[in-house]
Amino acid sequence: MATLGYIQITRKCNQKCRFCSNPPNRNTLSFEQGKKDIDKYIKQGYDGVILTGGEPTLSSHLAKFLSYCSQKEFQARIITNGQKTANLQYLKKLKEAGLYHLHLSIYSIKPEIQAFLTQKKSSLKNIIETLKNLKKLGGINVDINTVINKYNAGHLKDNVILIVKRFPFIHHFVWNNIDPLMNRASKNIDTIPKLNDFELELHKAMEFLEKNRRSFRVERVPLCYMSGFEHCSTETRKIVKQEERSVRFLDSKGYVRQTEWKYGKAKCCKNCFLNDICAGLYQMDTYYSSKELYPVFVSREEIIKKILL
Repeated sequence: MATLGYIQITRKCNQKCRFCSNPPNRNTLSFEQGKKDIDKYIKQGYDGVILTGGEPTLSSHLAKFLSYCSQKEFQARIITNGQKTANLQYLKKLKEAGLYHLHLSIYSIKPEIQAFLTQKKSSLKNIIETLKNLKKLGGINVDINTVINKYNAGHLKDNVILIVKRFPFIHHFVWNNIDPLMNRASKNIDTIPKLNDFELELHKAMEFLEKNRRSFRVERVPLCYMSGFEHCSTETRKIVKQEERSVRFLDSKGYVRQTEWKYGKAKCCKNCFLNDICAGLYQMDTYYSSKELYPVFVSREEIIKKILL
């Protein structure tokens, strides 16, 4: 897995997701400062950078950032909500500037739920247009990012089935369990799921993707809820590989470098065979209950072996 830096290039957005981790502010990264941030990651030996937001396509500098990375032979990706990229000519412009990899955020293949979560009626329609455009253009790797929440917890498998069948060129999926600390989620606590709400659906979705030779990662889900797929936990992989993550925020957080991957642990975790390679439960006993955790007794070594293959 490549070591990638994250740079927020704007905090503007054209959706208003009910669990947004980085809500809009007035900050936008200048092209000159962005170049310095990119150069910093290059000097630190990173393999590439992910340009994010807010919504990065709302930055007037996005194409220039992509072009600059291309000139430096430094791989650049974007994370987008797929609204502006529904315009074929705009997406083509980004590809010509050097875009080779795009992470597309989709929360539900049900239009009414996608609209409710993003507070934008045309959200899913625009995402479908973006996927059609990506198919037409070719040459851009596409990952699907999904925030697990109370409203999509019951159809995670349906999401991936539809996407794989309609857009077979997509080969990688990422699930992030909702971060309840981050602004809108803490104000919209109805979006926060229990681990039991999505355990079965997530397992079915992972089974489907594995059978269809797709890769995937899962973040902020403890290993006792990843049975058979523990090696696909983002945090566990970083613990085993001793990897870090660095983010340049456009708010008071500034630059954040994360080198440790440990959350809350319950008493029962001490008896778990996977305790030292599991990050535990994020926001334990604040938004997620330690009562949902339980020890598992499977081979730690086999999981590590799969990660290091």
